[in-house]
Amino acid sequence: MQATWKLPDGRAITLDVAEGMNLMQAAVARGIPGVVGECGGSLSCATCHVVVDPDWAARAGKPGVFEADMLDITEAERQPTSRLSCQITMTAALDGIVVQVPAV
Repeated sequence: MQATWKLPDGRAITLDVAEGMNLMQAAVARGIPGVVGECGGSLSCATCHVVVDPDWAARAGKPGVFEADMLDITEAERQPTSRLSCQITMTAALDGIVVQVPAV
């Protein structure tokens, strides 16, 4: 399965992501710029903020209550399809997902 991160500089990086792995883990493991994941996915830092492409937003789902609270403190402005990538777990339904790494 694959996911694509669009970077603020216009580049796009597509990676294979194993089912069950979250997008933050995949991005950090492969050095995607702008995805830091300081808290390791424990919903306490918001440094893995991404904006889900509108075509994928319904499949990626809406943020939960704690995630929504964290999205209110992201460095980049929150967008309607903002998510923390640590909360997006790769499944077959998300194969091909596209997310934007916001400029900070």
